[in-house]
Amino acid sequence: MRIQGEDEAGGEPWPTAAALVRAAQGGDALAMDELLTTVTPYVTRLCRPIAPHDVPDAVQESLTAVFKGLRALRDPLAFYGWVRTVTVREAVRVARRTAVEEPADPADLARLGALHTAADGELPADVRDVLARLPVRHRAVLVLRELEGLDEAAVAELLGIAPGTVKSRLHRARSSFRKAWSR
Repeated sequence: MRIQGEDEAGGEPWPTAAALVRAAQGGDALAMDELLTTVTPYVTRLCRPIAPHDVPDAVQESLTAVFKGLRALRDPLAFYGWVRTVTVREAVRVARRTAVEEPADPADLARLGALHTAADGELPADVRDVLARLPVRHRAVLVLRELEGLDEAAVAELLGIAPGTVKSRLHRARSSFRKAWSR
C-alpha cells in the first residue's frame, strides 16, 4: 500500500505540492489545474469506500471544496492532510445525503483478512461490497483508521466527534464487518 500523498515515482510530493499551492493561492490558474489533477486520484481513493453509491458526486464536491478553500490554507506543506480532511467530510456529507445504507449481506464474503489494498490502491470488490453496506459513520472510521492509518485521536478530530465515540464506532464497525465477512 502506498503512503498517503506518495507520487507514482515513489517520492514525496509535499514540496512540489506546496509550490503549486502557493502559485494557486496567488491566482495561477494553471497551478490550480495541475494541483487538482494531481490530487484527484487520492480524493477518489478516499471517496470510493465512504460514498460508494455516489463516488463521482463525492469526488466533485471534494474537489470543489478544495478549490474554494485553498486560499485559506495557511501551511502549503499541510496540503495532503487538509485535502484528506476536506474529502472525508464531503464524502460523508454526500453519503448521508443519499442515505443508501443496506444491512451487510453475510452470504457475500468468506474472510476478513483481505482488507489490504491492491498495488493500484483499489480495494478488492468483496471488501468494497461489505463497506458499501455498512452505515456511513462506520465506513468513515474504518477507512480513516484501517486504510489511512490514522490514530483514534486524529480520526476524532477529522470527523469532529469525541475520541470515545470513535472507539465505540470503530468497535461496532469492525464487529459488523467481521460478521458480514465471515458468514
